[in-house]
Amino acid sequence: MHKAILAAVALTAGFATSAWAQTVGVSWSNFQEERWKTDEAAMKAALEAAGATYISSDAQNSAAKQLTDIEALIAQGAETLVILAVDKDAIGPAIDKAAAEGIPVLGYDRLIEDDRAFYLTFDNKGVGRIIAETVKAAQPEGNYAIIKGDKGDPNALFLLEGMMEVIGADVEAGTIKIVGESFTDGWKPDNAQKNMEQILTAANNEVDAVLSENDGMAGGVIAALSAQGLNIPVGGQDGDLAALNRVARGTQTVSVWKDSRQLGKAAADIAVALAGGTAMDAIDGAVKWSGGEKGVEMNAIFLAPTPITKDNLNVAIDAGHISKEQACEGAMDGVAGC
Repeated sequence: MHKAILAAVALTAGFATSAWAQTVGVSWSNFQEERWKTDEAAMKAALEAAGATYISSDAQNSAAKQLTDIEALIAQGAETLVILAVDKDAIGPAIDKAAAEGIPVLGYDRLIEDDRAFYLTFDNKGVGRIIAETVKAAQPEGNYAIIKGDKGDPNALFLLEGMMEVIGADVEAGTIKIVGESFTDGWKPDNAQKNMEQILTAANNEVDAVLSENDGMAGGVIAALSAQGLNIPVGGQDGDLAALNRVARGTQTVSVWKDSRQLGKAAADIAVALAGGTAMDAIDGAVKWSGGEKGVEMNAIFLAPTPITKDNLNVAIDAGHISKEQACEGAMDGVAGC
């Protein structure tokens, strides 16, 4: 209701709605992952360029705190909410609150399965496929472990679906055997390391490849493998700087780079458009999508990721995502860009 009143006032005064729609509230799940800082910088820069104000909160991986954070952002005058949800189900009351206030919501990178929210992310199922395809090319058969993300994050299941599209037939045929599969609380590297240690113990160290759902966890996996003297194909995603260096060193096979600068800028552009009164289905590039667990039809944009291996590490270097010095320290021979 208050948005409608503001819109009426703005139009009566002869101003475009963007003149008053200048406050975008962003609720981050946490800043544990290196990449969120990059997302935030890109988002803030794009909002500043659009004349909008950025306000934010860090839920510190607490679903309960995120609800109170969002109430605070609304109280501070947020005209649009960008939400990186801690938990896909627990976020519901915040969406209800925003809807009651007439505030549009953008679900950022993680699905909020509600038709009142716009969904912006990379193609996570596609990311899962890329991880599995690259690892399978390096290790076509044998014992596989899968280190999944937090069970409360829909992305963990999207990534797994993509992975299984690639290796599912091999699992059925028996050429690939999954000897361990674990969700990882909070996507935390130390939890991933513990999960991998348990899998190695149960499998007597007979693991030939690991599909990890992000780079932070891949770091934990590789620490567990290294402690046992193992260097096997490991896949991850996010383009973390440490992961790209591991690619150069030969301890990680692939990091699927989702350029978070691109995602952050897109979020800012969409948030400003929504605050200015643009309908969700009128956002440039929006498609109808209903691939969530509940089959809810939503408006969404999916950006394309880039797999980074030793053969194209130069792509991340040339784009300015990582310096040559950072990427190539300790690199093995034959790495592109090094």
